[in-house]
Amino acid sequence: MSITTLKDKRIVIIGGSSGIGLATATQAIKQGAHVIIAGRSEEKLKIAKKLINSNHLHTYVLDNQNKEQLQNFFKTVGNFDHLFTPGASYTLGPITSTEEIAESSFIGKFWPQYYAVKYAIPFLSNSGSIVLMSGAFSQRPIKGAPAYGACNGAIESLGKALAVELAPIRVNVVSPGTIQRENEQNENRLAAYESYKSLSLVKRPGHNNEIAHTVLYLMQNSFTTGNVLFPDGGYTYH
Repeated sequence: MSITTLKDKRIVIIGGSSGIGLATATQAIKQGAHVIIAGRSEEKLKIAKKLINSNHLHTYVLDNQNKEQLQNFFKTVGNFDHLFTPGASYTLGPITSTEEIAESSFIGKFWPQYYAVKYAIPFLSNSGSIVLMSGAFSQRPIKGAPAYGACNGAIESLGKALAVELAPIRVNVVSPGTIQRENEQNENRLAAYESYKSLSLVKRPGHNNEIAHTVLYLMQNSFTTGNVLFPDGGYTYH
């Protein structure tokens, strides 16, 4: 059977207190899953818990850049079925940027996902799955962010390598385009949304729920592994 139900499955989302992670948690719980979301901000986790308002949701404060915290987190969570790792923190900058900026994408996005998988493996069901998150700029880079583009490409390669190494556990990568935040007021972000309209085939940025839908597909389709999906409105092809 190629399609599995999420009912009564345990799903761990690292970076689940807002954005794509929160949307994924919400949709999964509606399908009957039990979801554990982890994030750095206790306040955001409290808000997420209030928004979802379900006894199927559990929250943990976690710094995903801290290996010891990651290890202890998975020991506390115990056995589960699916892992999604959207949590990331980084700064964009050109090749002439400081070392701190240049390294931030790998420190804040690549390595946290790498080590999350490493420490999750003893507790992850053999019939379960892992969904990593990169970004469509891996395929169509933007000017002024070479390390960020390289980081996303590395995550996609990691997903393919892990699919081979960890089988029968399935590993896939979701690589979204620009996603519009609700009630965004930042002028730079608003300008980026406008710019993305001309860069994508559907002439708009994406929405969190659209990416969450892709993530749940990757969790549920047991014939899909080693793949990178691009819910990007055609950005990579335009």
